[in-house]
Amino acid sequence: MAALELLLSHARRHCTTRARASLLGFHRSLCSSSSSSSNPDPPQPDEPLKRSTESVPIQSVSYAMKPKDQSPPSPENPQPQTPSPQLPLPRRPRQPESDWGSAESRSMWTREDMRYVKDAPSISPVSYPTRVAPLPEDRVTAEAEEEVGKKESEEMEKERIRIEAENRIRRRVFRVEEEKAFPFPRLIKVEKKQEQKVILDLMDAIREVKANANRNFDETIEAHVRLGIDRRRSDMTVRGAATLPHGSGKVVRVAVFAEGTAAEEARAAGADIVGGDDLIDEIKNLHQGGGKLNFDRCIATPQMMPRLTKISRILRSLMPNANRGSVTVDIAKAVGEAKRGRVEFKMDKTAIVHVGLGKVSFSEKVLRENIGAFVNALLLAKPAGLKKTSKYAGYVNAFHLCSTMGPGFPVSIQSLSMAADHYNKLHAQ
Repeated sequence: MAALELLLSHARRHCTTRARASLLGFHRSLCSSSSSSSNPDPPQPDEPLKRSTESVPIQSVSYAMKPKDQSPPSPENPQPQTPSPQLPLPRRPRQPESDWGSAESRSMWTREDMRYVKDAPSISPVSYPTRVAPLPEDRVTAEAEEEVGKKESEEMEKERIRIEAENRIRRRVFRVEEEKAFPFPRLIKVEKKQEQKVILDLMDAIREVKANANRNFDETIEAHVRLGIDRRRSDMTVRGAATLPHGSGKVVRVAVFAEGTAAEEARAAGADIVGGDDLIDEIKNLHQGGGKLNFDRCIATPQMMPRLTKISRILRSLMPNANRGSVTVDIAKAVGEAKRGRVEFKMDKTAIVHVGLGKVSFSEKVLRENIGAFVNALLLAKPAGLKKTSKYAGYVNAFHLCSTMGPGFPVSIQSLSMAADHYNKLHAQ
């Protein structure tokens, strides 16, 4: 049954196409006289079907050019020159629409291609705001900042009060006990207010030191000098010795390593211990037995120095040194200076010199002369590499006087300079 229906549909379609083709050919033969004159032969029944399948030729249409203005050109309105004909540019191969959005395809587009692009990506210009330096009147002043800070603190205080009120209401409704707040433990640093001490004159400082020495023994007057020297440099070490005109007030025991006439001179000058090789052997045996040395200064002749290398580790700081004047030929003078009070000083790791210059029982004048002698020796020990315009500028930064267990008092540099000059005058006489 299905095959029969398919056969009938094909037959019906074939009959309608042939009838339509025959009617179309008959209509053309009646209407076109030109075609009948050119083709006098009558059409055959199979001809219309053949003509319908052939393509009809398309004729080109040309339009008349627009006439140009024939008026002569005036000097006011000169006639524009006609551009010279240009050769047409070669067209690039057209790309598929799927590749229009790529950067490579956009770089190959021409003006003619852009005319036929429907959805061409447009790049909108981006403008950034210009930066202008703020004017003085536009800047926020300190008063405005304080007002803003006050407003913020007021708002925070209002918020705190509101939250406390809500918590209070919540406790009343739900009958919740209020939590006890314990303060958080913290350490509060006590700020020590350091009172700046007034710099005193030398005589006033001596009086203050004597007034504050209230111990039951005769305290030592000490000088502490802070130097302006770089302690990391080895060539800037300050080291020397000063002979105090009135002594240090301390009993000094002097040991002399000498033989012959030098030993006799040492005994006559007041040396406590005098000897040669026998004294060296005695010190060595005393150290091996655990004993202590019973002298404070050591003086030796140049001939005895090679022998003292045996006990150099035992003597340590007492080892005679030519730079400090303890190795000399004039034994009597060295013993006399050591007995009177020859003090040695050396800068420590913190660039400070500590030295004792007398006793509290000394008079003010005696202490002033001792201090002047020490300041003079300190200036003589100034390093050669430290070049300054003044003797004290950059070298002596601070000078303090104190007793063994008393407070310290700063001393002015001018008064120290006057004391040193006074000592030089007395020493020259």
